[in-house]
Amino acid sequence: MAKFGEGDARWIVQERPDGANVHNWHWAERDCLEWSRARLSSLLAGLPILSGEGGLTLRTTTLDKLDGEAYVNIRKGKVIPGYELSLTLSWEAEATSESGVAKVTGAAEVPYLADENADEDPELRITVRGDDSPLARRAKDAFIARGKPLVLEKIREYVATMSKGGPAKDELDAKKIPTKAAAATGGTATAHASAVKEVAAPAPAPAAKEKKAKGKEKEGFKTIEMTEKFNCRSKDIYEILMDENRWKGFTQSNTRISKEVGGQFSLFDGSITGVNEELQEGKLIVQKWRFGSWADGVHSTVRMVFDEPESGVTIIKLKQTDVPVEDRYGNSTVVENTERGWTELIFQRIRAVFGFGI
Repeated sequence: MAKFGEGDARWIVQERPDGANVHNWHWAERDCLEWSRARLSSLLAGLPILSGEGGLTLRTTTLDKLDGEAYVNIRKGKVIPGYELSLTLSWEAEATSESGVAKVTGAAEVPYLADENADEDPELRITVRGDDSPLARRAKDAFIARGKPLVLEKIREYVATMSKGGPAKDELDAKKIPTKAAAATGGTATAHASAVKEVAAPAPAPAAKEKKAKGKEKEGFKTIEMTEKFNCRSKDIYEILMDENRWKGFTQSNTRISKEVGGQFSLFDGSITGVNEELQEGKLIVQKWRFGSWADGVHSTVRMVFDEPESGVTIIKLKQTDVPVEDRYGNSTVVENTERGWTELIFQRIRAVFGFGI
């Protein structure tokens, strides 16, 4: 019997020396606010809604604001998500006519997105920034008709991901796999050990396996290649791609760019980061480049070669290697979204803003 005031050690719950929370017996809470910010930004920013239908181009641009809280509680493998969020998404529209290109911007606001209403679509308010012009009214109506269903669909995707554990899903799956693997192999471990002793020539097997593994290092990665034409000098388009103030102008987002080899850059409010590896003015840009939603340590290599076959015409040949097929959350649209980002959010905007041809 334990002495008064000491308690019986058999019934005292203590932290394990290895820090393990076996079977998630204790409550484990994971803060998901920053993950939610990155996830919702990747789902909602840069969505094309209209691509010239009726002379109108309409797209979302950036996730401007996300306030509130988001977390996931896990106990004994059971996932209990919780979130109360409000968000604001910017959008822009362009109308082309004989007199030129007219633009209008607006916002899509979700004032309340919560787990208690996970089975219902949240309220989505569409507003226009600036004067109430005919184009503004037309763009707002188009967003309500075409953009609202798309935005709500992406929000439902976020809600579904949270219900499965959000950023903790991979951790839960990883804990289940070793247990199953151990159960499957435990009964045959002794037989394997005795069999290995009896086989006369197992020596080359490890080397063969090692070569096979090395050959698979790039599985799960893709290469993006595209060629873009601009009506300008090569030094002009090079300067735009290396100037943070011009990036801020045509992307309407926070940007930091070093013009030095070895210098770092941050694009689209920090969604993309990287390092300059090789720079030749008007000729070459080579960068290490990654999305914040990619797995830790994963970097692609972007190589842009500038060719000026004739004065006032520049061809950019872009090659981006080691682009992951999936991001850290299991989304398999990374390659598609990256290609679309280069085309719609960078090259097409440069042409429209700086007048380098469509």
